[in-house]
Parts: sequence; structure tokens; C-alpha cells
Amino acid sequence: MKERCLWQSTSLEPSLNLDALQGDHCADVVVIGGGITGLSTALHLAEGGVDVALVESGDIPSGGSGRSVGLVNAGLWIPPDDIMAALGEEDGERANAILGAAPADVFSLIERHGIDCQATRTGTLHLAHNGRGEQELARRAEQFQRRGAPVELLEADACRERVGTRRIRRALLDRRAGTLNPTAYTRGLARAAKAAGARLHTHSAVVGVARAGDDWRVTTDRGSVTAPRLVLATNAYTEDRWNEVRHHFFPGHFFQVASRPLPASLAGDILPEGQGAWDTRMVLSSMRRDPEGRLILGSLGKGEGKPAAFLRCWANRIQRHYFPQLGTVEWECTWTGRIAFTPDHTLRLFELAPGVLGVSGYNGRGITTGTVVGKGFARYLISGDDALLPLPIRAPKPIRARSLRSSGYEGGFTLYHTGQCLRVLS
Repeated sequence: MKERCLWQSTSLEPSLNLDALQGDHCADVVVIGGGITGLSTALHLAEGGVDVALVESGDIPSGGSGRSVGLVNAGLWIPPDDIMAALGEEDGERANAILGAAPADVFSLIERHGIDCQATRTGTLHLAHNGRGEQELARRAEQFQRRGAPVELLEADACRERVGTRRIRRALLDRRAGTLNPTAYTRGLARAAKAAGARLHTHSAVVGVARAGDDWRVTTDRGSVTAPRLVLATNAYTEDRWNEVRHHFFPGHFFQVASRPLPASLAGDILPEGQGAWDTRMVLSSMRRDPEGRLILGSLGKGEGKPAAFLRCWANRIQRHYFPQLGTVEWECTWTGRIAFTPDHTLRLFELAPGVLGVSGYNGRGITTGTVVGKGFARYLISGDDALLPLPIRAPKPIRARSLRSSGYEGGFTLYHTGQCLRVLS
């Protein structure tokens, strides 16, 4: 089992040949970060006639945008009423409406720009792993249906047919959602942004940002871009001391393990309609199949640095629990991505200084949230209207004890997975 990202090796969208930033340049807007948020921002700005330059420290993608499960989910991690409790009635319903419609924005971009990312629009499945999970799904279903969302509780045989396991008796099907190859989607956004006129530069790590009169000067090791407005789209991969976004999330991780392609005769009844799924465990398990028939399992926590035997043991435990009909599975590869968490599980949008926009805290919903935030940032920068953003732009307080929170999460995830491997937890 090799440590490599499956999505990069199976992407049908090729990597773009982009130059590093060299020399001194000017633009209307500089975007730092070449993930989904930054590329969506650059694409929509360029389509609006704005001269935009984007700088990325690595390849596109090199961070979490290309390493996720690839679920095109609606909403945030927590259900609609909990969002309102965290954000207030007005902001909460605004977030519910915009993020509830976010999968449609993603699929619209895919269709409009011909992005070959193996997208499906058959929904996603939230699986109840026990009686308490069944009650939680009923609570979520009622809240979504009250707002007119096309979700359905599947029971008994209907549930087994959609998932392919007898271990699950209830699942919540969200027809707004779907799946894709996240590396291919991100590369497709980059291709579309470049075609629209955005200037994209990879291998151009920013070493500093400073005032230059009324403008901002973004400096890399071989060049600079000066512009009156700046977007910090670094989110979970924010590490530099000059970048104030780092104070507004605490980092976590999500690892995945992919099998070798399985024959349809053996695995064809597992998620047969192509949905991605995750369960209601305290430390969730995700599962989906790719177009070549691989079974892909994932969970919260860092896989990097853990022994392959540990990851293989965990994957075997989950596979044999849910899909014992597969027998012995050979695991092909594993990879880890980073997540930006916030204490209330909601995102933060802010203007850190005049003309400097930032975002953090997607809490594992980066594909859809990043897409609509980029679109909303572009509208705000062009017209001053923030109506397309899931939340108003504010000045939230920094998160306290970030390192302690991260360590606590990771320690808890590792302990939980160890319990699963030892069969102390199911």
C-alpha cells in the first residue's frame, strides 16, 4: 500500500503547465492560494473583466482541494437548526439557503466549462450506524424537508439496496448532492480561470505581504504583485506568520485508503448508484467507489506517519463490518488531507484589513463551500455586494488554544481508530 493520492493519478483533467511568478507586476486583485476557493474567486473575477493574479506555493492542487473524499455536499456539517443556533436566525437561514444550493453551483461550473471530473448527481447517503444515529437522521430529515430540500429517509430493504450492506437500517439520501474527482475539478477550475484571463502562477510561495501606498504588495522569492485588493484563500494550509487567517481555525486531518479495482461481479451491489456515503459514528467513516471500481474508505485523523499495518487493519475492520461479501481486499494506496475546523463548525468570512479578504473553517465541506465563497468574493470585490456569500463579512475574534484543540482532536481520533482495530469499538 503506497502513500499517494488516488485522485491525482486518476484525474482526467491534466495538470496545467504554469510558470512561477518572476519580476514585478500589478493587478486589480491578488489571490493567494490555488485551491477551490482561490480558483473560483479568480475565475469569477476574470469573467467579470477584473485583472486578477493568483499565486500558489505548490502545484494545482497541492492541498486539501485535491485530496478530499470528493463529496459535493449541501449545507454545513451541522444540520440547519443547529446552524441557526450558532449564527442567529437571519445569518443562519442565509447560510442554509446559499450552501443548500451550492451543489448546483458546482455542477453548473462543471457543465459550463466542460470539466472532466467524473461527476455524479445521484446524491449522497448519510448512514445511521446505530439506534441513536437513526434518531439523528430523522431529526436532520425533518429540518431539511421543512425547508423544501429533496431529502428522503431510506429504511430497511430500500436502504440495503442503495448501500449494499445489512449493517445499515436507515440512511438519509440528499438528492442535491453528488460526487467527483476533486483533483480533476480543481484542475478544471484552473483551466477555466486561465482561459478567462486570470494570471496563474505555481511554485510561487509568498514570503511577505506589505502596504505599498494604498495598495498591497505580495512578494515571492522571485517576484511580486501589487494590487489594491487581496484575497487570502489559504484556509487549512495557512502556515506563514504574516497570514492572519491562521488565527481563525485549528487544523485537523482526514485520511483515506483505496483498494485495487474490484470486479463488478464482486462489488457491484455496493453503492450501486454511485453515491458517496458517511456514517453517524462519533469519528465518522466515509465510503465511496470510483469509476474503476475501487472501494475508498476514510476517516478523521492523520494517516501520514502511521504504520501501513495500522491503516490496513483499520480499513479491513471497516470493510468487513459493512461489506463482508468482499472477502479479503487488497489496499492500493493511502493519503491524507488537512481540514480547517472551528469550534462552532461554521465558516468565517472576514476583512482582515482594508481591501484584504479572508476565509476559514470549511469543516470538511470545501468543494461546495469553497466554490460559492469564491463566487461571492468576486461579486463583493466587483460591486461591493456580499449577497452571494453564505455569511456577511465580519471581524470575528481569533480562536483560542488552537494547538491544544488540534492535539486533542488528533489524539481522540487515533484512540478511536485503535479501539476499532482492537475490536473494542464496532
